[in-house]
Amino acid sequence: MHQLDSFELNKIFGAILGTCVFAMGLGIVASAIFSQHPPAVPGYDLPAPEEGASAAAPAAAEVTPIAVRLQTADPARGQKAAAKCAACHNFVEGAGSKVGPDLYNIVDRAKGSVEGFGYSAAMKEHAAKGEKWGYEELDHFIANPRSYMKGTIMSFAGIAKPEERADVIAYLRSLSHAPAPLPNP
Repeated sequence: MHQLDSFELNKIFGAILGTCVFAMGLGIVASAIFSQHPPAVPGYDLPAPEEGASAAAPAAAEVTPIAVRLQTADPARGQKAAAKCAACHNFVEGAGSKVGPDLYNIVDRAKGSVEGFGYSAAMKEHAAKGEKWGYEELDHFIANPRSYMKGTIMSFAGIAKPEERADVIAYLRSLSHAPAPLPNP
C-alpha cells in the first residue's frame, strides 16, 4: 500500500483550495456582469391616448330589468342555482331558520319579518321602514348583498349573472301557495 507523502497531500489541498477560489471569483464576476439595477421610476410607461379618443371609461353593460328577465326565467334552473343558498337557508314551508331566515314565501314578504330570527341592525332598519322583498329588491340583494344593504351580516358574495338571478327569483316566487304576480315587462 502506498502512503501519501506531504508533497502529494499539499497538491490535493492546493487543488481543492484553488477550485474554491476559482468558483468564488467566478461568482463575483458573474454578479458584476448580471447585476440588476432597480428602475429610477417603478412601473411601465403606458402609451398616450390617441388624439380624439374619448377620455371617458366605457359605460358598464346595461342590465336588462328584472321584469323582462323574469319572462324567460326558469324556476328549475333557479332551484339548481339556489342549491348554494341551502347551506344557510331553508326553502320548505315551516322548516324554520338556519343560519339565515327561511326563504319560503319570500317574494313580497316584509323585510326582517321571520319570527325569532336575529336580523342585523341594517335589516332591522329596512324592516322599520316597512320595506318588502319585491322583485327589484331581491335582484339587487342577490347580486351583491353587502353593496345593497350596508351592514348586513350575510356573507354571501352574490350572483353576478343577471339571468341566473332571474332564475333564482323565479324559483323563490314558486315557493308559495299563492305566488306573487309577475311584474309587467
